[in-house]
Formats: sequence, structure tokens, C-alpha cells
Amino acid sequence: MSKHKITWKSPSLGGRDITFVRYGVAGTPLLLFPTAGGDAEEPERFHLIDAVGAFLEDLRLKVYVVDSIAGQAWLKECKTLEQAAAMQNKFDAAIHREVVPAIRMDCKDPNVEVIATGASIGAYNALSVLCRYPDVFRAAICMSGTYNMNRFLEGRINQDYYDSSPLDFVPNLSGKHLELLKQRHILLAHGQGDYEDPEQSWKVERVLGPKGIPNRVDAWDRSWKHDWVTWRKMLPQFLGEFLPARTAQAPA
Repeated sequence: MSKHKITWKSPSLGGRDITFVRYGVAGTPLLLFPTAGGDAEEPERFHLIDAVGAFLEDLRLKVYVVDSIAGQAWLKECKTLEQAAAMQNKFDAAIHREVVPAIRMDCKDPNVEVIATGASIGAYNALSVLCRYPDVFRAAICMSGTYNMNRFLEGRINQDYYDSSPLDFVPNLSGKHLELLKQRHILLAHGQGDYEDPEQSWKVERVLGPKGIPNRVDAWDRSWKHDWVTWRKMLPQFLGEFLPARTAQAPA
């Protein structure tokens, strides 16, 4: 398996280091967000990269992972809702201004569209970047997501929080932004076992559906809990739906 890792000081994050890891040599780009405050190599340590290894070997997929800097803000670093939401917005800006251009440069395609995915808080990040930037993301695979981030911290629902929360800003979208988002697809998957919260997925569906944004809630049974075992099963299954069929392809 080909792996490449770099770190740079992010202008969007005020010069904070951000680590960026790539797996694979050719195929559809997938931006994978870690859980909670995980680092860029967390999915590899928990064998999620191995779980999609067949797609990497078939040259159908390239996986990119970045540190969950916003997750660290929500769960460890920030004391108030306002502080964490401000960092979330800076992180999302870093994804759009820095990470996506790096993916496009690596893919040697300035217009390639990216699929976003993640589990738990990673699912929130996947949903957020697609809803904010449908100009560069074409789909989101959201697994066992937590989407109302005000459950983690107390504070005022200010403009930063509104801008960072798809549950809040999507109902008010209109115009070109909404029309482009209607051409995308959002998959909301969850189990019903320990520590899963199925209502989170349905909250998002009740926001997306009335706006005509294509989405699907995929509910798995009680044997699937909030754990890497579930996500190692889910992600390759769903990628089979989103990726093009295997074809002969030269490495990028």
C-alpha cells in the first residue's frame, strides 16, 4: 500500500500544524475525517484503511486523511460553544482553501470532485464540508454521526455557530448554492447498538429532505454499535455504491 505523509503550517488555522496523509496511487479521491480529536493516522491504526484496501489495490480509490483539529477544539481545547464554533469555521476554511487544492494537485486534476466521509464527529465534518462547499465535494458518507454540536459545550448560538452547523444553515439556503447541493448526495448511516444515536441521522434528514437535497438514511440493527468494527463494515460497502466500476487504469 502506497502511503505519503506531509505536515504544513496552515494559514487558515493561524499557522497551526496540520498533517495530511494519502493512501493509494490512483482513483476517486476520498477525504476521510478521523473520529473525535483523532490525528491523521487514526483510521490506519484502527484498520479502516485496511478495510478499503481492495479499492486501493484496484486503483479505484485514493484516501486522504487530515488531523481532526476541529474535533480537538470541541472535545478538549475550547471552553465555550463560541470558541469551538470559531475553530470549526477556520478548520472548514482550511479544508476548502488548502486541503482540497492539495488533493487536486496530487490527483493531477484541478477540477476533480471529492467524496467526504467519517464516523462520529468525523461524520459531522463530512456533512459540513459538503453542505458548505458543494462546488468541490460531490457526496458525503456519514457514519454514526453527531450533528448538533451544542451538546458538547455551553454557550451562545452566535453567527459562528450558525455558520458551522448544517442543521441550522441548510434550512435557509437558496440560489446557486442550494441548486448545486441538490446535485449531490448524502448518506446517513447508523447502527442501533451501544452508544449509537439514530435520531441524529433523522435530524439531518428532516433538514435535507424539505430542501430537495438527495439523501438516504441507512439504519443497521442493534448488533452494530458505535465502534470501528461497524465502520470497517460500512465504509467499503457504501464505497461500492459510490465508486465507478473497476477499469484498467494507469497509476497517477
